[in-house]
Amino acid sequence: MGYAYGLLAAAIAAEVAGTTAMKYSDGFTRLWPSIGTAVGYLIAFTLLAQTLKTLSVGTAYAIWA
Repeated sequence: MGYAYGLLAAAIAAEVAGTTAMKYSDGFTRLWPSIGTAVGYLIAFTLLAQTLKTLSVGTAYAIWA
């Protein structure tokens, strides 16, 4: 169970990183921040999917929000 919470924490961190990169992408006109946004969200949702194999959806979304 602790592993799932670690994955969820990593997913949240990746989502925050992706959102921060989105701010610097200037409407996706700058290449590297745009790539950072895509990679951040890809990692975030991949880790969230892995988390949901162990934690209930309600618990995971409550912590995510």
